[in-house]
Amino acid sequence: MSDFKRLSLNSATTKKWTLAEAVDGCVRAGIPAIGPWRDVVHDTGLDKAAALIRDAGLRVSSLCRGGFLTAPDAAGQAAALADNRAAILEAVALDTQELFLVVGGLAPGEKDVVAARRRVADRLEDLVPFAEDNGIRLVLEPLHPMYAADRALISTLGQALDLAAPYDAKAVGVAVDTFHVWWDPELKAQIERAGLEGRIASYQVCDFNLPIATDALLSRGMMGDGVIDFATIGTWVRDAGYTGDIEVEIFNQDIWDADGDAVLATMKDRYAKLVLPSA
Repeated sequence: MSDFKRLSLNSATTKKWTLAEAVDGCVRAGIPAIGPWRDVVHDTGLDKAAALIRDAGLRVSSLCRGGFLTAPDAAGQAAALADNRAAILEAVALDTQELFLVVGGLAPGEKDVVAARRRVADRLEDLVPFAEDNGIRLVLEPLHPMYAADRALISTLGQALDLAAPYDAKAVGVAVDTFHVWWDPELKAQIERAGLEGRIASYQVCDFNLPIATDALLSRGMMGDGVIDFATIGTWVRDAGYTGDIEVEIFNQDIWDADGDAVLATMKDRYAKLVLPSA
């Protein structure tokens, strides 16, 4: 019998479900954890969302997401800080310590990547004290380079670790998301580095499908449907000392259109066959 005690459903995988439906689905499927996105939390109401998850006996593996820290103007920077501080307090209310940050891309019309990355570092410096005061770890998520212009100027685990380096590992960690980092020739070394620094805050799994969808955001697939070697990456993450939850996060229209319970059944099957043996 497979052991699903570390498995978590990221709510993006069942996008058409409300938070209540996702919680109920996890209970039916015997999935012990959930990683909600803020939109489903807001649709439900923060207090009600926290109660739903708590009363179902689920734990919250992470909250997605804060970030988008690259605004060049004072008003945009202030708005980003306000939203991220709100997200930190939402993470507290949901009883998770991990808040994902997608750092943001270039401002409209901008081409100065160096300056935009500098603004990310500056805003992170602004946010860390508030996160520390509230017991929340900011989780830097590198995204695949095809998203650099509009979503995340941090594309590799090494870049994320460099950005985290000035801060305590309990304050700023990193995510290893197979979809975003599988291609990186430095991945093994950077996972080892992240483990030595105690910064692996989350391990997210899904596959990298070809051909790339017209909307590139929807190119994630169920484990086993694409090109990713989960056994190798999972072994690296395990050997780096990570023992936390393993979230399945999939953006894929076909999966969103499918029956949610069937998606969870397939998710558990693929997790047991492809992810769990190396976890």
